[in-house]
Amino acid sequence: MTVPGNFTELAVRRMEEHSEDEAYAFVTADRDDKLEADTLTYGELRRRAFGLASWLQERGCHGQRVLILHTDGKQFVSSFLGCLLAGAVAVPAPPPSGARQNVERVANIVRDAAISYLMTDSANASSVSQLLANIGHPEVVCLATDRAQPGGGGAWSEPGLFADDVAYLQYTSGSVSEPKGVMVTHRNMLANQEAIHQAMRTTRDSVVGGWLPFHHDMGLVGHLLHPLWLGSRGVLMPPITFVKRPVRWLRMIDEFGITTGGGPNLGYDLCVRRVKDEQIGALDLSRWETAVNGAEPVRAETMDAFAGRFASTGFRRTAFYPCYGLAEATLLVTGGVPGQPARERAVDAAHLEHHRMRGARAGKSARTLVSSGIPHGCDVRVVDPESHAQLPDGRVGEVWIRGESVAHGYWNRPLENAHAFRAATSDGTGGFLRTGDLGVLDGGELFVTGRLKDIMIVAGRNLYPQDIERSVQRVSALFGSSAAFAVESDRDHVVVVQEVRTSRDFDAELASLAAAVQKCVAKEFEVASENVLLVRPGTVRRTTSGKLQRGAMRRMFLDGQIQPLHEVVAPEVRELVAERAR
Repeated sequence: MTVPGNFTELAVRRMEEHSEDEAYAFVTADRDDKLEADTLTYGELRRRAFGLASWLQERGCHGQRVLILHTDGKQFVSSFLGCLLAGAVAVPAPPPSGARQNVERVANIVRDAAISYLMTDSANASSVSQLLANIGHPEVVCLATDRAQPGGGGAWSEPGLFADDVAYLQYTSGSVSEPKGVMVTHRNMLANQEAIHQAMRTTRDSVVGGWLPFHHDMGLVGHLLHPLWLGSRGVLMPPITFVKRPVRWLRMIDEFGITTGGGPNLGYDLCVRRVKDEQIGALDLSRWETAVNGAEPVRAETMDAFAGRFASTGFRRTAFYPCYGLAEATLLVTGGVPGQPARERAVDAAHLEHHRMRGARAGKSARTLVSSGIPHGCDVRVVDPESHAQLPDGRVGEVWIRGESVAHGYWNRPLENAHAFRAATSDGTGGFLRTGDLGVLDGGELFVTGRLKDIMIVAGRNLYPQDIERSVQRVSALFGSSAAFAVESDRDHVVVVQEVRTSRDFDAELASLAAAVQKCVAKEFEVASENVLLVRPGTVRRTTSGKLQRGAMRRMFLDGQIQPLHEVVAPEVRELVAERAR
């Protein structure tokens, strides 16, 4: 069989080969919390995608950016493939309903990508059209795909795609005001799907699924497109269905026989905390072979807690599959061996502050690092971010990547692309992507330690915010999410924003809880934490994939946008916030 020249050829081949087979089940919960599935066969997917492709081609959309705003999974996958079949550039984004930041994000993507066409559903069509008018882009052609009746694809013509043509723009989950669209090509898609297949040993018998949104790289590439690449079956759930009741995700894995899929560390943590004992007794998770854990730092404590809590369901600790990836590399970069436990290293915290991996010492502060596995289909180096010298095993530096999965760059950002996607080491070896992530190689395996931009340099020491957050969260059973960051006034100050659940004696506890946080940070990290904000649950910002947005929290703090239940703030920091407000 000929090797497909682009992802569209591969998709067409799968839709024709397996036309009678179920491609996807889109799962929701009814009023009685029973799981229901809206299924889609490969044959139906072909008809819908080709029909939408014909509609787009009639309007001359080849090479144009088409924004996809869908709440319905069936509509999304049909629109996404319709764009690829038409030779258009798909641009997935969150529907602009609900949170104000989603509306701002969509508006800025429309401007940044110079969107020509927009595909949505009737539930959002009115608000989307109003948004386009409000931001001065009424010329964007909008189609409610569930109302449209495009033909069966008879008018469709082969778009003449090449491997290095851009297939879609994957907007990263960073700044709302300055979104960056990663240009993912057909070559990138095919290379990364092969890497996922080799790393996770998936087959056509695999059932792949999860709850991450489709505008997120893991949700799109890992959960939606990988079953299509395999010609297997995908089972998918809207994020809000999971967030409201995390047990629904586990029930979906059980009832639909999911073998491969997962999410961020936060997803497993929510299950540990919010799934009730009586609900666990009804679950069978024995068929879950590869429980992917990625999109944010992997915590050994969370995996231990999840495996212990759900052992009675048949879940195996060895099913956990910690991995590392990012949108700029399409998705997967490193991963382990399915069925084998990931390596864990207890390392000395003091040495880690000086960017070295050393074994933990008795009586000294330690941190457990979890391996994200070995590279798959790419070259991974750890590099000094200042000198660009490649570092040996055991030294922490910036993770650099090159390979066919690495995207061409960000849409319309040549200066950033020269810096981030065309990097060269000090010996002249070029073509690397600078990830902005910190990590260390040990025995060929990558251990991710944090984000370069999140590192806090306090009193000459390099502190990892996730270490502080993890320690603070253990102070009280009332504590939820936490965000730690540094601000500079007369000196560098550590700020901790800690969510706290209410109780009857809540008001009386706040001062003592804040004091306990300060004591914890001072004792474990030997730095003063004069700035503690206790806030309501839901205050700490996260992306749709659960990734903590420390930069956003820092900006909110400095702009006085956080409404604390109780706060302790140093006078110098209070003055800094006041000056910004003037």
